[in-house]
Amino acid sequence: MRFSGKIFKDGKFWLAEIPILDLMTQGLTKKEAFEMVADMLESLVNKDGFKIEVYKGKKDSFEIGSSDPKHMVSLLLQRKREISGLSLAQVASRLGMKSRNTYARYEKGYSVPSVEKLNELLHAVCPQTDIVINESMIPLTNKDRSCVATILS
Repeated sequence: MRFSGKIFKDGKFWLAEIPILDLMTQGLTKKEAFEMVADMLESLVNKDGFKIEVYKGKKDSFEIGSSDPKHMVSLLLQRKREISGLSLAQVASRLGMKSRNTYARYEKGYSVPSVEKLNELLHAVCPQTDIVINESMIPLTNKDRSCVATILS
């Protein structure tokens, strides 16, 4: 699973932004900014063995991804809920769930939702978010990979 990002120069710093997560970091070089993105996301997920890979895009775009989709989905749902200012109980109520623990299982990465369920969960925390399937880019570290699906907002 991957999320798209933008990188651009602002003065002496390179700024790297991941719009769907509403996150930004910086570095003195592009390479350093990409390293900071990976470190930031790995720190936010805070799970042993979780690693982020950065994939170079065209011009000022990039993608971040992991082979561990449950933690990527978990981070996405948590960030979207926090940005929306909703509590776990409010999201559960929007979903018609009796217990907030049912939703919390997805946000904590205990359960991985189907595409349909992910769409439902995203609409509960952020109604204007849609899942968009897009042809992907070549990773910075492995030129042999090819197309995969990405989630964009």
